[in-house]
Amino acid sequence: MDSSVEETVPETESVAFMKLALEQAKLALDSLEVPVGCVIIKGQKVISSGRNRTTETRNATRHAEMEAIDVLLEQWQKDGLTREEVALKFSKCTLYVTCEPCIMCAAALSIIGIKEVYYGCANDKFGGCGSILSLHTNSSRKVTCSGISKRKEFKCTGGIMASEAIALLRSFYEQGNPNAPKPHRTLVPRV
Repeated sequence: MDSSVEETVPETESVAFMKLALEQAKLALDSLEVPVGCVIIKGQKVISSGRNRTTETRNATRHAEMEAIDVLLEQWQKDGLTREEVALKFSKCTLYVTCEPCIMCAAALSIIGIKEVYYGCANDKFGGCGSILSLHTNSSRKVTCSGISKRKEFKCTGGIMASEAIALLRSFYEQGNPNAPKPHRTLVPRV
């Protein structure tokens, strides 16, 4: 794991917000989705939440973080906020997510300018906050999205209630994913 991701003992506030993210992950599990959930906090208040909805929507981009971001973008657009005002609001927000954001989500969080991210377990296959890439730091290559916005660094802390997040993921994969494509080869049961 990248050394720029802090590993700390979670404080009571972090645990309380991560429990809310875990509730979203359980909703995803109940809907036969990969159990990842998140909440976005501003001023010690939950202002948005999300859960994986890739199967339900048949859209691979509908990760928990993207769902929560889109709720805010839609609301702030209805409120008539400018891009600058939206960016200022995101710069004061903290995200709690049960699993390390993937590369896509970490890039999106960087582009919107989120203040900080707390996550449960690492994402060893697709992690964008240290496991595979470190998109939360300025040491990563700069990325622009059609010249609209440059990436911004955000603080990232992992390991908060990781065992609970891992347990949810294990339960999903142990029960099997009925929505997964049929494998091309015979799966060998683990002994």
